[in-house]
Amino acid sequence: MVPVCNVDDLPHGESVRIVHTDIPIAVFHVEQDAGGGYYAIDDTCTHQDASLAEGWLEGCAVECPLHAACFDLRTGLPSGPPATRPVRTYPVVVQDGTLYVVVDAPAEVA
Repeated sequence: MVPVCNVDDLPHGESVRIVHTDIPIAVFHVEQDAGGGYYAIDDTCTHQDASLAEGWLEGCAVECPLHAACFDLRTGLPSGPPATRPVRTYPVVVQDGTLYVVVDAPAEVA
């Protein structure tokens, strides 16, 4: 497990970018009324190199800041063009007030 931050350091509707063994990962804190919880996906848009952590969070989806491709944070699936390939998703664990991304488990690609 890779530590991300203290849960208090990632408010609802915000994201943070971490890099683990050269793999950028975006971690999001989704509002309770929009599916709630913490989600982690590959940070790089599959359409073109852009950081998804810098995108706009809408419910359980993130919109890429470059060309507006949207990805479901739960599945990694794009909602439509310009992206056609999903991003990997990673489990997020909260332990003793700290967020961790589980990168040892096989990453899921929908």
